[in-house]
This record gives sequence, structure tokens and C-alpha cells, in this order.
Amino acid sequence: MITAIMRTTLGILTAGGLFAQSAAVPLTFEVASIKPSAPDARGTSLQLQPPDGLRVTNAPLRMLIIFAYNIRDFQLSGGPAWIGTERYDILAKAERAPGFENIPDDPRKMTDEQRTAKQEQMRERVRALLAERFQLVIHRETKEAPVYALVVAKGGSKLQAVQESADGPVGLRMGRGQLTGMAAPMPQLANLLSTQLGRPVVDKTELKGKYDFKIEWTPDPSQGGEKPGQLPPGVEAPPPPTDPDGPSIFTALQEQLGLRLESQKGPVETIVIDRVEKPSGN
Repeated sequence: MITAIMRTTLGILTAGGLFAQSAAVPLTFEVASIKPSAPDARGTSLQLQPPDGLRVTNAPLRMLIIFAYNIRDFQLSGGPAWIGTERYDILAKAERAPGFENIPDDPRKMTDEQRTAKQEQMRERVRALLAERFQLVIHRETKEAPVYALVVAKGGSKLQAVQESADGPVGLRMGRGQLTGMAAPMPQLANLLSTQLGRPVVDKTELKGKYDFKIEWTPDPSQGGEKPGQLPPGVEAPPPPTDPDGPSIFTALQEQLGLRLESQKGPVETIVIDRVEKPSGN
């Protein structure tokens, strides 16, 4: 899985300002090996390899598309069934992008802007890889659909802002019925809740800080969520919940964090697969 730092930036990412020069030349991998995973392979991971490489183990193409376009499973439609069942090992290498020569390899030592820009660069490289080796062609559609707004509950937020440590863990760690935040901002929480609930979650808390927290609930089997084998990078599939009579995620958010999810309507972007083929040889 992506490291504890990099796996947290699952929200909508943009690379601008200091790093705008990198957008002038499309980013690709210099070399990439793609092979079917072993039939008995267990576990799935996407690991960033310094300076700008990627190692993928036992991952379905569907997961790679979701990562490359920074979406959730429910935002991807079309394509043959094999994109969710056939799995691949990928080793891709790239030189450091222009303008990033002095950026540290350790994400914990990067600024938020550097971390965001590096993540978007990796997504751009993966999109190019999918287009070249899987002949992936997509188009985008936007429509009004149900969403959740993450807001502060009537009694007020129970979160206390913290300072991010240069050497400490950063982001979110999610399991079945459990979510831990480590110097995590609210947009990241909203994005990961979207994964769990199978519906877009929009941060409307107006909480601008970073927070440490832990929330526990009993998962509802009827909730959308991600399908097995299609979890986004950084989201693990841990053991079943220990308390079958525990609160729902909606109740837990309000009681444990002082936050609430409101049902609303809003624009939802969807990636539609127009064409995809099994990968070309190395």
C-alpha cells in the first residue's frame, strides 16, 4: 500500500504555483514492466519508489484507474469485467521531474504543497501508462446525484487542532469499523468517508486545522463502500468489528467527533471507459 504519508492524499489534487513548470511537459515513466500476478498472490499494494517510480503488486486495473484519476469506485463506469478481476504486477521507473531536484524523497519532510504536487505527478504518469499499455480511453460526465455534506454537529466539534510533526505519521489509516487520523485535515476525512459510504462526501465543516482522532463504529453491510479487491491505495481490509452492537458511522461521527453527515444533492463527476485492452508486452 502507499506509505502512511502518501496514502493520505486521496482528495482532489492540484499542482500549481511553484510547481506549475512541471505541467509544460507531459510526465511519463521512462520504463515500465507489466506482468500478470501469480495466481496464488495475496495482498495488494501500490508503493511509491524514489525518486519518481512506482511498484504495484497484485492490483486490478480498476484500482489503477481509480488511483490515476483520483476518484472512488462508484465514480467509474463501463469497461469489461476483467478490469476488476485480473491482477497485475508493475514496476515503473522515472527520473525526478524538472523543478523537483531539491525536494526530499521522504514525504514526511515535504511541505503540503510539495506532497500534493508529487502525488499529482504520479497520477499523471500512471494515466500515461494506462493510455499507452492498456489503450485506455475515457470521457467524463457530470450529473446531479446524492451526496453527503460533512458539517459540524449542533453541539460543536470535539476535535482539537495539532501541529504536524516532521518525523511523525501524517494522514489517515482506515480499517473495517475503525478510522484513525494523524495530523489529518478535514478534506481528507471527507474523501475517505466517501470510500466507506459509496457516495461523495463534501467537506463543509470550515475546520481549517489538522487533527488527531480515532473513530469506531459497526459497519452496515448495506452501505456502498468499496468492493473487495477495489479498495483505494492506503485503505486496508482489517478484521471484522469487535462490537457488533456498536454505533453506525453516522452516530459515531456525531458522538465521537462532533461532526454530522447531511444528505444533499450535488454535481458528481464520473469517469466512463470508452476503450481498454489487456496490456501490451514489456
